[in-house]
Amino acid sequence: MLKYACVTEKATAQLDTQNKLTFVVDTEDTKYDVKKAVEEIYGVTVVDVKTLVTPKGAKKATVTLSGDDSAEEIASKLGIF
Repeated sequence: MLKYACVTEKATAQLDTQNKLTFVVDTEDTKYDVKKAVEEIYGVTVVDVKTLVTPKGAKKATVTLSGDDSAEEIASKLGIF
């Protein structure tokens, strides 16, 4: 499922301004799989999941959280901040 949180300049900007988290996930995972994993592990409500496959073959998932949940709080638990 979720391998690790992606910490790039763009991902950090989305975390601050758009309440989004970015994860590197298994290439076989669907958007539904990613949504369920994030909701179960972190106890938040996921509004949207967007995925992309990088040229190196890694799959990234950008998860948008509901307004009631804070992406910064999850990031601090992960040790990003």
